[in-house]
Amino acid sequence: MLKKLYALAPFTVLSLILFSLFFLSITPIAIAQDSTDIIIEPATETVDDAFIEAQKPLAPTSVAAIDLDNDGGGAVLITWDLSVDDVEGGKVKEYLIMRSASAEGPFEERGNATLGIGRFTDNQAEVGEPYYYQVVASNFARSNGDYSWKAVGTSQTIGPVSSSAQWFNSDRTWVLVWMLLVCGAIIFYIWKAKSGKKIYIRKIAGIEEVENAVGRATEMGKSIYYVPGINDMDDVQTLASMSILGRVARIAAENNTRIDVPVSRSLVMVTAHEMVKEAYSKAGCPDLFQDDQVRYLTDDQFGYAAAIDGLFVREKPAAIFLIGAFFAESLIMAETGNSIGAIQIAGTAMPAQLPFFVAACDYTLIGEELFAASAYLSREPKLLGSLKGQDFGKALFLLAIIIGMIMTLFGVDWLSKMFIVR
Repeated sequence: MLKKLYALAPFTVLSLILFSLFFLSITPIAIAQDSTDIIIEPATETVDDAFIEAQKPLAPTSVAAIDLDNDGGGAVLITWDLSVDDVEGGKVKEYLIMRSASAEGPFEERGNATLGIGRFTDNQAEVGEPYYYQVVASNFARSNGDYSWKAVGTSQTIGPVSSSAQWFNSDRTWVLVWMLLVCGAIIFYIWKAKSGKKIYIRKIAGIEEVENAVGRATEMGKSIYYVPGINDMDDVQTLASMSILGRVARIAAENNTRIDVPVSRSLVMVTAHEMVKEAYSKAGCPDLFQDDQVRYLTDDQFGYAAAIDGLFVREKPAAIFLIGAFFAESLIMAETGNSIGAIQIAGTAMPAQLPFFVAACDYTLIGEELFAASAYLSREPKLLGSLKGQDFGKALFLLAIIIGMIMTLFGVDWLSKMFIVR
């Protein structure tokens, strides 16, 4: 037994030595030491007046405050020359813009500008109220969101200055020039149309086919359906549709062909009723007009579409006009009209619905053709002159854009700057 213990003794001693070394390595502070050896006091930075003075940046110079030009009032522009200490690694961290109602103060901060910036716009000024301004170059240090110290260099007080509104924005002078050119072109073409001179207007296929569509309905002994869209009279597309309706109704009256106008708005019903009635009167057959030719169906979008489809399927008109503002119901109506073999002329300014009309209708008035149709049909000098003048303006702007792009490629940008609106 003793021999076994003697044999294990070296291993026991070695284990005790290794355990002691391991324990000492992970608990070094367990060694007895004086308390002054293990306590480390944090360094305390002392900020005195001399330190603040040494960190103080020089104030910005040439401070000026003026009323901001070309605005509606309420803005003052403050400019200054940068501080000498506004350099990389310098003493300026930011500029503070201070404002007061009197030269003696107190001044309140109205905003700030980063280093390297020498202007600031005070957009909170009252029109007609005098203000005084100072620009302060600020240097500081922060700790946990608070200032450890702050040193500033304050400019001289500038003022008084007050904001006011301007009658004319000189930055938009070229806008006035372009507007005068377009208005002048419109007035010129109206005068030309009134004087009896011929004005060329590009033919619109959909409008050219109106008489053919009405003639087909007359030959087949069937009616015409005119759907003015689902928007009310406050929509410009509905207004344009009413103008076209008057022309279509007059042609129908001259051919003794019935025209039906189902509507989804009460005001549209009243307007369409008067347009159709007047068209029959102008055609010399007011007694042929019947009140039920213009009828109200429903305000509900898809209820209206379902009712229209039912009328198409039952009565099978020879010609269908879908002209006005349409939405998701456009394809439903156009596809039903296509299925019964009617000739269809559609028109809308809703870009999302145009593909459906193009696919399902025989002729489509695309975008501005809808608005030009009224001038095209009526040949009214004022409408023709306005249309021609607007076309002149579009051509002028397109030409200016093309020339401006070419000039900009060669580094000449004065023409493109004419179109900048601030």
